[in-house]
Amino acid sequence: MNQEADSLFDLKIDAASSQFLHDSARWGKFLSIVGFVLAGLLALLGVLMGTVFTRLGNQAMGMRYLSGVGVMTFYILAAVLYFFPCLFLFRFSTKIQQALRLNDQEALADAFSNLKAYFRFFGILTIIALGMYVLVILIFLISAASMKY
Repeated sequence: MNQEADSLFDLKIDAASSQFLHDSARWGKFLSIVGFVLAGLLALLGVLMGTVFTRLGNQAMGMRYLSGVGVMTFYILAAVLYFFPCLFLFRFSTKIQQALRLNDQEALADAFSNLKAYFRFFGILTIIALGMYVLVILIFLISAASMKY
């Protein structure tokens, strides 16, 4: 066990690996900034669409108010869900750049911690999406089986 721990500390970041990490950090920072902007636009779009749906509902005097609030809630939740992976990617990118520039082991560990959080977030989101797909397929199959022709 101790020999394995010692061998991990013998890992070196050579020039090629450093360049790969540096390039990844630049692209990660770019993608995360674009993601922040898109998350903000998504939230703004949600507020605007919620307002439009609510006004249309008030004019029609129907149940559209709930639709407006529902649309706004959906878009804002989507924006929040999109924000967090962008945050993890941004933190990874800035910490990797700091670690490479200053030869800072703590910043390197923090960068990889944020990268782990980024992948964990998408992994959990993927598991939830797959579970929902299975649930929808099961509901569809049960509905189709219970129909009379």
